[in-house]
Amino acid sequence: MKLTVIGAGNMGGSIAKGLVRSGALEAENITCADRSGQTLENFAKEGYNVNITQDNNQAVKNADIVIFAVKPWILESAVSEVKDNLDYSKQVVISIAAGKGLDELDRIFDKNGRTPELFYLIPNIAVEVGSGMFFYCTKNASQESRDTIQGLFSKMGFAMQTEERLMSAGTALSSCGIAYVFRYIRAQVEGGVEMGFYPKDAQRIVLQTMKGAVDLMLAHNSHPEQEVDKVTTPGGITIKGLNAMEEAGFTNAVIKGLKAGK
Repeated sequence: MKLTVIGAGNMGGSIAKGLVRSGALEAENITCADRSGQTLENFAKEGYNVNITQDNNQAVKNADIVIFAVKPWILESAVSEVKDNLDYSKQVVISIAAGKGLDELDRIFDKNGRTPELFYLIPNIAVEVGSGMFFYCTKNASQESRDTIQGLFSKMGFAMQTEERLMSAGTALSSCGIAYVFRYIRAQVEGGVEMGFYPKDAQRIVLQTMKGAVDLMLAHNSHPEQEVDKVTTPGGITIKGLNAMEEAGFTNAVIKGLKAGK
């Protein structure tokens, strides 16, 4: 299987790296194309050994899967540039342009009344290290193609097919949501420093604590409050800390942030 990524920036580059690191595809079967020579040069320095080119038209030829990893406002021009070289009879096309739904993708990719098997997919940047979260939807892909995409992206994290109406919510929870997690980590680290730890030590403690929380919930398939109950002794310091956070609006702030990014 050969795969081309149009756009080798943060997200497109992360997908290519994730494919190689996870073993989902061999580097020789991946092509990254970008109009910026500097972007490609920076990517090449990281040593993933995928094919790189500034020629988008050449890049899409002979690919089985073409991923358009460009900004939403660039998508239409990027597609127009290569549309004549896309083979809708055998290529699966994926767009990760947030907010560009299936009807609009049909219009953008329309070629004399024909469109390819199209996927609208939202990843997050943890794809690079095999811990990505992917939401996708399609309305014209075969079951074989759906199985292929599900299998490919599942090797780089967790892939979930969903209804198109939930794609924006998925973007807020995961693609934007990972930034909210980073901001929470930063707040924890700053708190640790205020209490006396050196920053690097506080960060290590926070990251291991967060990893432990995630691992516990995955292992137990539990609700977060079940795990909270295990560490909240009546009259103890944990419940005092939780209540202080809630008094400051913690849960409400998180929900408002998610809805603002939807």
